[in-house]
Amino acid sequence: MNVIKQLKFGLTFLAIALVGGTLGYSLIEGWDPLSALYMTVITITTVGYGEVRPLSQGGIAFTMILILGSVGMVAFIVVGLARVMVEGEVRRIFGRRKLEKKISNLKNHYIICGYGRIGSYIVQELAKGPVPFVVVEKNPDVTQRIEDRDCLYVNGDATNDDILKKAGIDSARCLVATVASDADNLYITLTARELNPDLYILSRATDENAQKKLLTAGANKVVSPYLIGAHRMAMALLRPAVVDFMEIAMRERSLELQLEEIRVHTIGQLASTTLRDSGIRSDLDLIVVAIKKESGTMIYNPSSEARIETGDILITIGARKNLEKLEKLVGFQASP
Repeated sequence: MNVIKQLKFGLTFLAIALVGGTLGYSLIEGWDPLSALYMTVITITTVGYGEVRPLSQGGIAFTMILILGSVGMVAFIVVGLARVMVEGEVRRIFGRRKLEKKISNLKNHYIICGYGRIGSYIVQELAKGPVPFVVVEKNPDVTQRIEDRDCLYVNGDATNDDILKKAGIDSARCLVATVASDADNLYITLTARELNPDLYILSRATDENAQKKLLTAGANKVVSPYLIGAHRMAMALLRPAVVDFMEIAMRERSLELQLEEIRVHTIGQLASTTLRDSGIRSDLDLIVVAIKKESGTMIYNPSSEARIETGDILITIGARKNLEKLEKLVGFQASP
């Protein structure tokens, strides 16, 4: 029997036994309800305090029937409670081990430190695509929400070396520090950079001075949500059509128009070709807005003679289905 059904059945039977025993002693012995209930409880639990008052022949027979019927029921409830505690603990232990095994097998993944308003939104976006990631969050109440989303997570302080190691920082591709405190983000950045010198680190900052310190500490890029929000609002006032276009281009993958960045790999077919010969514009009907070279140089609105080389990142806009075709041609891998 299912453990929940077992407990429901046992508790229902217990309630019936308490009511029945109280009524039985009241009718047979003429006792008041409290004395009858007390006698029923000590009889069912077999604590052996003795009778409340001397019993008649009918009361003795009723007591024996109540004992024989209730002992098995009490044992039934105790076994059910034990099952709940043991199975729950076993499930928790094995669930945690399974989670840790999945995290230890991650390679080239993203680590999101903090599951607040910004961190949760980042997780929401990453979960839409085939991007491996793990969340680090120290608040146990918040980690329950992460678990409900079926996301990998580590419960602990991201400023702690051991916690970041549990999140697989040695084999991670990128770390995002999104906790509310600039000081914590700074400490996370310092710790992460020390543990993995090649890691790409993106950090949140609220103060301008904190941005400079985060970059000095080893962050590759620092983002201020407040500055971006203010700039976006100003743009909505001054250039509303541009903002509308960008919102359409940056929406979810299900939409026809998508702005995407795609890295060119040696296994792709377009390495060492010109933009004209690649067929990106003519065959795939895509617009290449810019090419970011491996050196970091950005070529905006590249000419048809611009050469596509291994390691370049193509910033492209067009229909999602055509972008997927381009990804296959260049041997696409997501890049930070």
